[in-house]
Amino acid sequence: MRIGFTSTSFRQIKSIEKIVKIASESGADCIEWGGDVHIKDVKTAEFAKKLCDDAGITVSSYGSYYRVGSKNADEWKNVCEIAYALGAESIRVWLGIKDSEITDGETYRNLVEDGKAICSVAKQYNLTVCPECHDNTFNNNTDAFLKIRRDIDCDNFKTYFQSRYKRLEYDLDRIERTMPYTESVHISYSEQSREQFPKFRPGYIDALLDKILSSGFDGNVLVEYTYLFCWAGIPSSMKNDISKIKAKAGKIK
Repeated sequence: MRIGFTSTSFRQIKSIEKIVKIASESGADCIEWGGDVHIKDVKTAEFAKKLCDDAGITVSSYGSYYRVGSKNADEWKNVCEIAYALGAESIRVWLGIKDSEITDGETYRNLVEDGKAICSVAKQYNLTVCPECHDNTFNNNTDAFLKIRRDIDCDNFKTYFQSRYKRLEYDLDRIERTMPYTESVHISYSEQSREQFPKFRPGYIDALLDKILSSGFDGNVLVEYTYLFCWAGIPSSMKNDISKIKAKAGKIK
């Protein structure tokens, strides 16, 4: 299991070098590079990969903003070329634009068709396609993901896990039922300082990590947040979170 963070946690920092330095100082094993601010073309991807290689940090994934269902073959090919240049193992995507509960039959068939197409292209680059676990997409609940995974039927189509907050039973059930198909986990202790956790017990995230670890998960645990200090370019929260997760995973004593 690798523990790292998403570059989107530091959107205010434009310097690729500084992001890699933060990763080194935080003890991160890997980085998920985002396509919204930091890595937008192949040349920048190659530069980031060299910096990561020199620092002994792997690239877990490329956080694209490709919308499955858009059927934009040129955009997707470019995304794959960037991810390949980064040395990423997977590409994060967004699974449509609607919750599964309000997705009609035609839209669903379009998602499946495009999903098959992009997985086929991604396989040429040895890349896995992983939809973000998020509202306003078809991957907004466990049953929806399992259904579309079955219908897309590609071995390089997996998922992310991200807490739904305030719904511990749902989170634990999702971990149990989708962990064989989960490539990466987005998680953060510092999220408890945000509005999602106004009355929550501090043990919530520990409970999620316990479940993830007990499942034998061997993917990426990525700290992701828009925590104030990170937006200001101060990495102390990242260091603390990675240290806590590594301790929890037994990677440090």
